[in-house]
Amino acid sequence: MATAILVDGGFFIRRYRALRGKQTAAKVAEDLHRMCLDHLRQRNGRRELYRIFFYDCPPLAKKAHHPVTGKLIDFSTTGAAVWRAELHRRLRSLRKVALRLGYLNDRTGCWRIHPEKLKSLLAGRIAVRDLTEADVYYDVRQKGVDMRIGLDIASMAFKRQVDQIILVAGDSDFVPAAKLARREGIDFILDPMWASIREDLHEHVDGLRSVIQRCPGDSPDAAASQSAV
Repeated sequence: MATAILVDGGFFIRRYRALRGKQTAAKVAEDLHRMCLDHLRQRNGRRELYRIFFYDCPPLAKKAHHPVTGKLIDFSTTGAAVWRAELHRRLRSLRKVALRLGYLNDRTGCWRIHPEKLKSLLAGRIAVRDLTEADVYYDVRQKGVDMRIGLDIASMAFKRQVDQIILVAGDSDFVPAAKLARREGIDFILDPMWASIREDLHEHVDGLRSVIQRCPGDSPDAAASQSAV
């Protein structure tokens, strides 16, 4: 049997930047692929890879006027959107990597003030006229990502396509799917990329294992030896 590796894209990118800082899309795709392959290494050999699934959303492509400057913003041309699209392109070119894309619900998208600025505004330390372009951001929610993760876990478990699932994620949304997989005899491993997780999540997985190097100087063996399975 084989191992399937499922990666919550939004979580992975946030944790990767916390560990490595901002990098090119090519570098992130390369490190993601290496991290997943490191999960296949076992003391008695190497497990077979079924597939790597990367769950994310396409970058925002709408236009909106900035509430502070009034300037028209084309989100599809921003650095963040170009970087995300390039990451997806790089991942598509890698062997045994499948993209599972949800969508951004731009109907409910809106401009928001960064929390620290909002606190200052409500406390009267600054006025609305003091806000700058960088103090606000456009907030749009992902849709369909968690559902796709859950459906893929259930499908692979019921069809007996794998005997091990490794999920790269950090919240509790996966718990119902993990319970189902474990009832079907799947070895379910969580990789939180060295992030702290809620204590009660331990009872819903068969082990924790973070393999990404904490810093470029670490070796994969050193990283793996710090993890618990």
